[in-house]
Amino acid sequence: MRVLFTSVALSGHLFPLVPLAWSCRTFGHEVLVATSDNFLPEVTKSGLPVASCGPAIDFVELTTAAGIPEDLQQRRLANGHAFGRIAASALPGMLDLVRAWRPDVIVSERAEFAGPVAAAVCGVPQVELQWGVARLAEYRAGAAVQLAEGLERHGLAALPAPREVLNPWPPSLRLRHAASHHGICCVPYNGAARVPSWLWAPPRRPRICLTLGTVLPRLGADGVTDVVVPLLERLGRLDVEVVVAVDDAVAATWPPLPPVARQVGRMPLWQVLQTCDLAVHHGGQGTALTAFMAGVPQLVIPVFDDQVDNAEAVARSGAGACILPDELTVPDAVAACAALLGDRRHGAAARAVAAEIARQPSPAAVVELLGAVARGVPATVRPRRRADVA
Repeated sequence: MRVLFTSVALSGHLFPLVPLAWSCRTFGHEVLVATSDNFLPEVTKSGLPVASCGPAIDFVELTTAAGIPEDLQQRRLANGHAFGRIAASALPGMLDLVRAWRPDVIVSERAEFAGPVAAAVCGVPQVELQWGVARLAEYRAGAAVQLAEGLERHGLAALPAPREVLNPWPPSLRLRHAASHHGICCVPYNGAARVPSWLWAPPRRPRICLTLGTVLPRLGADGVTDVVVPLLERLGRLDVEVVVAVDDAVAATWPPLPPVARQVGRMPLWQVLQTCDLAVHHGGQGTALTAFMAGVPQLVIPVFDDQVDNAEAVARSGAGACILPDELTVPDAVAACAALLGDRRHGAAARAVAAEIARQPSPAAVVELLGAVARGVPATVRPRRRADVA
């Protein structure tokens, strides 16, 4: 079986695909990743073969040039237009690639739209990986506008719907639209990152990990980064240590960090969070699910798109708290950290969610589902039993 994976040029979009792609390879299937020119090096770091399907387009530059709407729904729609523009530029190359390589099934992350269109044009079944809790209907609406000419040219009345949808969020935290999605167990993948030796030593004080993902620091959105240094200074009063997992180039633009904080650059969050007592982050799917799996309480400060719904899911689970940017103050954030550190019930709630995540079908099991989709037969996959994940 040949499986083509498609992703826009954003790490948080590619990373959820990597464990499934490697599972396909482990079972002897041929795998290829398609993305834009500027993202080829990041895919190469995963060890997966990659092909270019379009010119280099930077999502952050695209969205900031047009201005960032304050309204959440309008912002999601604007991002959908941006993803649609990226897909429109990639569609000719994607069609050429699909016709030449002839995959049996295409797996696309939810914001990549050239792959699904090429799948429909070429008669290849397509599966979507839906990261994030939010429905994000605005993505499809915005992308459809940008792709309208290409859809009409190829005889498509609308953006094609996927044959099946994969979802790494546990069923208890999904919204209604995702009730029929096929589960897939989250396997944390953080890209190429070294694990420093100091990480293996037990921390002397409660450890907090602060991370803002890969996109948000570049946006400078809503003044979130402006509160980071004052927050770190106040956290020092709690007798904790803080690991700041933010890209070095971004941290270099900040004022000097207080002694309580250790700037560590990009780190493998799975290894880091297993040594922590609290995660403070932006609400990205990878960070939220990895914190759940590590059994770590979370303080989430979401800014845009799926982050808001992910943060609400964290709070709903009992494993953490959510503070929206327009409600964010340093004293409130410090008080939330103290409350989360001081109540063991939050960690217990996180571990309960971790157990639910672990019972979802493994990426290896989902390979069977992809085979069924490729053959055009009913696709089912069973969740793992408790004994399988004990």
